[in-house]
Amino acid sequence: MSTHEQDHGGGDVALHGGDLPARFENPGLPEHAHRLTDTDAKTARRAEKQVATLFVLSMIGTLVAIVGYFTVKFHDNLGFVDYLDRLELSNKLIGLGLAVSLLGIGIGAVHWAKTLMPDEERIDYRHLQRGSDEVRAEAVEKLATGAEESGFARRPLIRNTLLGAMALFPLPGLILFRDLGPLPGKDLSTTFWKAGDRLTLDPEGGPIKASDMVLGSVAHIMPEGIENSDDPLNERAKAAVLLIRLEEDELAPESIPGSYAGIVAYSKICTHLGCPVALYEQRTHHLLCPCHQSTFDLTQNCKVIFGPARRPLPQLAITVDDEGYLVAKEPFHEAVGPSFWERG
Repeated sequence: MSTHEQDHGGGDVALHGGDLPARFENPGLPEHAHRLTDTDAKTARRAEKQVATLFVLSMIGTLVAIVGYFTVKFHDNLGFVDYLDRLELSNKLIGLGLAVSLLGIGIGAVHWAKTLMPDEERIDYRHLQRGSDEVRAEAVEKLATGAEESGFARRPLIRNTLLGAMALFPLPGLILFRDLGPLPGKDLSTTFWKAGDRLTLDPEGGPIKASDMVLGSVAHIMPEGIENSDDPLNERAKAAVLLIRLEEDELAPESIPGSYAGIVAYSKICTHLGCPVALYEQRTHHLLCPCHQSTFDLTQNCKVIFGPARRPLPQLAITVDDEGYLVAKEPFHEAVGPSFWERG
């Protein structure tokens, strides 16, 4: 079959070096049809009310979820069947409320875009990622024009109901986060230690005298009576202390008031991520955290000299009682453990 016979409609001409046929200038897209909301103000107003109704429905769904969370009560006297019934009711109210809330925002936004936002066909040409200053200024102008054309500024009913729906939607999530457990209050920043508490060996138990600490010795310490606390496991995790004896002239001036005869006590909890700082290098007087290698210098009041930690280990001020046993002079002056954002 000849080339001429193959080229019935001009479609193969480009394959043989010919010019593009005229029909490629218009690929055959149907003519643009204007929406009814573009030509009829009454229809546009009705669509605006429909969008606002969907956003209001979203707000109602959010409120239903909140009400469902607070109004369905649970108490210790409930039987197992009653507990399950109330749990099912609570879950249904919260789940359906959140579903309606999210669907109202989503469907409302789609309906707004399809009925009221500009409906035009445009060609976007590829260009360099960083345009000229003139192009960038033009882009800003187009964004402002788009915001105006979308009706966000001109349609306060839609704008205000959308803002209301978006503002209310996150509230159930915040409320549900509250149900993950009791708020810690100051528990993370305080320990079991108080003035007069004897230092006891961990895990053997039993108080320790200053005379028991020889030069260079290290002891792992807990406050006396911590096993009788309301939450001994968590309290032990915060109250762990390292007791070490150095020459008094090796101590930093700021650590001397909290020491006794060269004996110093520092929190064992690393200020980076809370690992136990349990490695002591006697020659350099360095304490090392094995998790991320944060290193603290005992002769500089446990200042950080290496690693990711940003705070020194807090010092526990100590003294002795009438029987010669080491006791806490006062609680920790600063929070022990990892550095939260407010701790610096």
